[in-house]
Amino acid sequence: MRSRFHFRRATGALAVASLGLALSGCWAGEESAEASGEGETVTFTADNGEVEIPADPERVVATGYAVPVLLEVDAPLVGISEWGRGTALMTEDDLATYEETEKIMGETADSINYDAVEKVDPDLIILGVPLPVLGDVNMERLEAVAPVVVLGPNRPDDWKELGARQAEAAGATESYEENKADYEERVDELETKYADVLDGLDFGHVGAYGDITAGEFHREFAGSWGTNIAGDIGVEYYGEVQDPSDGGSAEVSEYSSIEQLPESLGDADVITYTLATDGSVPEPVQYVLDSPLWKNLPAVKSGDVIGLRYTEAATYQSALQTLDAIDEAFGEAFAEDLS
Repeated sequence: MRSRFHFRRATGALAVASLGLALSGCWAGEESAEASGEGETVTFTADNGEVEIPADPERVVATGYAVPVLLEVDAPLVGISEWGRGTALMTEDDLATYEETEKIMGETADSINYDAVEKVDPDLIILGVPLPVLGDVNMERLEAVAPVVVLGPNRPDDWKELGARQAEAAGATESYEENKADYEERVDELETKYADVLDGLDFGHVGAYGDITAGEFHREFAGSWGTNIAGDIGVEYYGEVQDPSDGGSAEVSEYSSIEQLPESLGDADVITYTLATDGSVPEPVQYVLDSPLWKNLPAVKSGDVIGLRYTEAATYQSALQTLDAIDEAFGEAFAEDLS
């Protein structure tokens, strides 16, 4: 699972993944009539179908987007994949647990160490990867070790739905709901604070996944990586992708030639752009900022551009840091309007 599981280059494959399937899974609601040797089981509807899993799992392996969620809710993890892109957003305790937990996989779905999975002896395996990359996974071998549920993203903002399902599968719903409530409370606070300031403004966003070698920039619309959390507090990202037929992340972001910058962002009242967690400007974003076409955009000329940190958050707890970063950036950018 290298950055975003290569969402961009895999958009054609993502079209075969049904969003309805990605979001529709839930508990069947009834305990299975059978009990395994480890205890009672329940039927869980996942992206890979209905799976009998332990009602109260005690040894969980998690990969991909399931890793940060299950770390935050203190699930009984015995093995995880690498999740380096999210370590900067982890609490001190979660980071310590992340570093101490056995790594059974790298950053990509094809890097699973099946011997390592067997060694940690899980009673449940949660694959937080999109359906299209399952071709890189030997499901038969994993299923011989423990029940496997696939709960992966389709669109970037799916984390808000997926986290609940991942936590439920791992038997850690209570902690998850507490984190969600904290996030929603902060959202309400910022929505109220900036309601008048944001009213009537059309925002655009430059993302960090542009391909400089191809002379392209990354435009993100509502619901994408850099926009979905800001959108929760009332930021309106205008426009839509020209061709959403590929599905997945291609429904909410696109990659265009730098020459199309004026056409893409010329109508924006305010432009936000993705910053690295340390506040530096990622190279694909700097490529845009250095363009003469950028400097001539109306929003840039009027100084209405705002860098946003922590846009990689994919859990409610880590997204609190994103909200704090948005508050700091907006508080400075709209200081006169707020006074």
